[in-house]
Amino acid sequence: AVHDAQSIAPRRPIRMEVFDGPGTPEVLGDEARLRQVLSNLVANALQHTPETAAVTVRVGTDGDSAVLEVRDEGPGMSTEDAQRVFERFYRADSSRARASGGTGLGLSIVDSLVYAHGGTVGVSTAPGQGCTFRVSLPRIAETSEAKMPAEVDVPVS
Repeated sequence: AVHDAQSIAPRRPIRMEVFDGPGTPEVLGDEARLRQVLSNLVANALQHTPETAAVTVRVGTDGDSAVLEVRDEGPGMSTEDAQRVFERFYRADSSRARASGGTGLGLSIVDSLVYAHGGTVGVSTAPGQGCTFRVSLPRIAETSEAKMPAEVDVPVS
């Protein structure tokens, strides 16, 4: 997904980092939907930050969770916007989103897909400080079949 973003925006600084140990932690889930989570987060960072702003994707572990973070160096958001950013059709800057074609569904889809996989997603931000979206998913050693739903019915972007 990071390589896909780099091919779409070759001049944008997009970095990949691994923290807390070697390799990538494993989770039980739908690969296409988890790729969609990452793609939506990276696309959102690229769309809502200046062309010179770096985007960093980090993967690692935090206790029993696999963690994915997408961090940007863009304008950040207010506390009010951060509290609502995962709502369907919510756009922090509706005029900018309208100009760039955003529908306000991307982060809502991320939230639904992460929840369907037994995880959580949140954002840390402040005006002028960029955004860090953090996805936590149960690591494969901690996941049982009983926790995974048989089917996931969520909107697709």
